[in-house]
Amino acid sequence: MTRSTPFGILLGRQLAIGDVHGCSTALDRLLEVVSPAYADNLIFLGDYVGKGPDSAVVLDRLIRLSADFNVIPLLGNHDEMLLDAVEGRTSREPWANGSRVTTIASYGGDLANVPAEHVDFLKSCRDGYETDDHLLVHANIDSTRALSDQSPELLRWTRFTGEEPPHFSGKRVICGHAAQKSGEPLNVGHAVCIDTYCWGGGWLTCLDLDKGHIWQASEAGETRTAWLNDHMHLCC
Repeated sequence: MTRSTPFGILLGRQLAIGDVHGCSTALDRLLEVVSPAYADNLIFLGDYVGKGPDSAVVLDRLIRLSADFNVIPLLGNHDEMLLDAVEGRTSREPWANGSRVTTIASYGGDLANVPAEHVDFLKSCRDGYETDDHLLVHANIDSTRALSDQSPELLRWTRFTGEEPPHFSGKRVICGHAAQKSGEPLNVGHAVCIDTYCWGGGWLTCLDLDKGHIWQASEAGETRTAWLNDHMHLCC
């Protein structure tokens, strides 16, 4: 996707951001070091809520961010569970207790406090996103099918292992959902998982899809940067 001005088309960065999971401090620090520009696409891979302490704050941040930047949000399984709970549906899987507790606590202990704008934001989230060279999903993808022909269960619930075959399109798959407790993305060449366990003491990751530049931030406020094929190094 490109953005236009009276002076022509702006060609910005394609920035993929992994599972935030209620980690508002890490999100704020990550955005500080990435310093998004108007022309950039900020592609969030889902799971904005649950596990971390500030689910409601994270959704507020993303809604405000969307007013100034081109935010492309995908729907994660924890986001799906929140929507199901708020709208009185039975979820595909029972809402994991730890995620449920932290999410409800962020709304003052009552899901009745979830504002309509949070519900509307989650309903606006996509199942996936495709660029010229990449396929972005929350969890996983069927390598034999186009993005438009994928099942929601696979896209949001099926954990990436790194053993999946390349997608038939030749495009690199970028996903989250499968927490990498090492704090480093799982890069198998044709696919990269950037859920780097922010809520559990790891990092929140942003990947520049075209250049392979990585930025990370923690809930402790630390940041570090690297290239996709490098080791991670603390920067500040």
